[in-house]
Amino acid sequence: MTRLTLERPLAFIDLETTGINVGSDRIVEIAILKLNPDGSKTTRTHRVNPEMPISEESTSIHGISNEDVATEPTFTDLAPSLFKFLFNCDLAGYNSNKFDIPMLVEEFFRAGVEFDFQERKMVDVQNIFHKMEQRTLKAAYKFYCEKDLENAHSAEADIIATYEVLESQLARYPELETDVPWLESFSRYNKTADIMGRIVFNENGEECINFGKFKGQVVEEVFKKEPGYYGWLMNGDFPFSTKKVFQNIMDRIREKRQKEKE
Repeated sequence: MTRLTLERPLAFIDLETTGINVGSDRIVEIAILKLNPDGSKTTRTHRVNPEMPISEESTSIHGISNEDVATEPTFTDLAPSLFKFLFNCDLAGYNSNKFDIPMLVEEFFRAGVEFDFQERKMVDVQNIFHKMEQRTLKAAYKFYCEKDLENAHSAEADIIATYEVLESQLARYPELETDVPWLESFSRYNKTADIMGRIVFNENGEECINFGKFKGQVVEEVFKKEPGYYGWLMNGDFPFSTKKVFQNIMDRIREKRQKEKE
């Protein structure tokens, strides 16, 4: 019996990857635990051929080698089925807002599938944990569930542990509300315009750059005073999903200029 109050399914996601660069690395394993409003659960786990080498450092962490995934389907092969499975789902995970969800969205982009995250609630269990206790997933599992996490860095073991930790957090802290919109708000640090958090909204609802020398400045103002910066961003090693937001902002600027000429 879940303590969560669900209006639509909540999909817990965990990925193992070739590395940690969302813009250039790929998924080698994906596990999804979908919790439905009626309390039923469905789990899917897939090994994925990343179509690129897995770094030795990554293999040393998750134990998946190039040989292990050589004959597995690519993400493009899996994308239609995964998109259907995640349809109308809110999303959750451990450090998922910074890594797993952006990486998943990026893979969908590469596969030619536009995965709209703007209408989905995203609950990051790590952020809840850090705000309440300041520890890691292994320590969180020990602290909240009073069990040792076995097979850590196996995607399925990690995602089941993440779900159990969230359930235990809801039991331990009565101040935590059980509905997904509240949990999303609590587990976020900023309201973001892109999935990676490279662009955040200020108190006036304006998109602001959240990195580098223009951090904190409104994107439209930066593009106006530094026209070449847009080109640098679009040619840089940024995820497609982030570039799409920058492109939409530039299109908006160009549309305003055109109307002023008319």
